[in-house]
Amino acid sequence: MPTNIDNVKLEIAVVLGRSTIPMHQLLRMGRGAVIELDSHQDDPVTVLANNRPVAKGEIVIQGDRIAVSVSELLKGY
Repeated sequence: MPTNIDNVKLEIAVVLGRSTIPMHQLLRMGRGAVIELDSHQDDPVTVLANNRPVAKGEIVIQGDRIAVSVSELLKGY
């Protein structure tokens, strides 16, 4: 029985950066807290499909929308 590709669902996530902080610091954070990331504004972002890295890209802001422009597909994809 053939699979209809239109019915396949993927979870897409974009990683802007990472940070490691102690749990006690995380628990003290409230609304408006800022977590510093290990990346800069112009660094490429990583696109994940089902938690697997599939591409690199850059953030694009169009009016009040934020998007990702894919610049490189990673090996195996």
